[in-house]
Amino acid sequence: MAAGISDLRPFTLPMRQRFRGTIERCGVLLRGPAGWGEFSPFPEYGPVYASRWLAAAQEAATEPFPDAVRTRVPVNTTIPAVDPATAYRLTAASGCTTAKVKVAEAGQDLAADVERVAAVHDALGADGHVRVDANAAWDVETAVLAIARLDRAAGGLEYVEQPCTTLEELGEVRRRVHVPLAADESVRTADDPLRVAGLDAADLVVVKVQPLGGVRRALEVVDAAGLPAVVSSALESSVGLAAGVALAAALPQLPYACGLGTATLLASDVTPEPLMPVDGHLDVRRVAPDGALLDAHTPDPDATSELLERLGLAAAHLEAS
Repeated sequence: MAAGISDLRPFTLPMRQRFRGTIERCGVLLRGPAGWGEFSPFPEYGPVYASRWLAAAQEAATEPFPDAVRTRVPVNTTIPAVDPATAYRLTAASGCTTAKVKVAEAGQDLAADVERVAAVHDALGADGHVRVDANAAWDVETAVLAIARLDRAAGGLEYVEQPCTTLEELGEVRRRVHVPLAADESVRTADDPLRVAGLDAADLVVVKVQPLGGVRRALEVVDAAGLPAVVSSALESSVGLAAGVALAAALPQLPYACGLGTATLLASDVTPEPLMPVDGHLDVRRVAPDGALLDAHTPDPDATSELLERLGLAAAHLEAS
């Protein structure tokens, strides 16, 4: 564990509805001399990958964020794989002019995706921007077909995020569609940004602070890719979101709204002043958790032990690497 970490606080936060197959977000908050950081890898991630999430948490807790070049960050609203009426309501209530819509959810078909995207487009109006995220669920042929139909339903998609798994597949899809493509899951290691650019596999990259190992590492990834960047969240509490906002605030150019408005997906948070969008923007600021809220969202003893064990395994890998 990094020097200066003075407190570890496990937490579990309920979500308003199922998202990415989960109904709660769990993690550990770390306190250090610079403030608080968040370690919240998804349950399926092992110690090697989770060690990057810990590196990000330790950086946030022990180092000041890089200098900001803006005081507010534009954000999109994120719409889960819900029915059209719910999608319309969530979009209209968000106050955002850009929406990212989840598609290709297991157990749903393309027709459901088309209806959801059309509802979001209706809620945003002609001046809104719709983007979709397939989380690498499609093969090349399915992606080409789905993108064409979703593009029509959206009145023109802003971009499609990670339609397929590999960079080679993304490159093939990119040559066959006119809608811009964003690489998300494909950008994870030191070599990935260079491969994205070299293969002409994407028009932009999606970067997330925790999976990349911290704000500074994410800035290096964006620089190496040489492509426009969208900063997105990993469904963190507002403590973790603050690091994403710091990254977006430090980027020299920010041509797209960022996927950082996800505190709205949580039924509760660790702070009474969560990072909620106002007029489609988030203010650039640190977030400190509230003791009473942390107490209220402390997991049961077994879950707490599991979270601390995961953190310990990630720390052991980080120290050995």
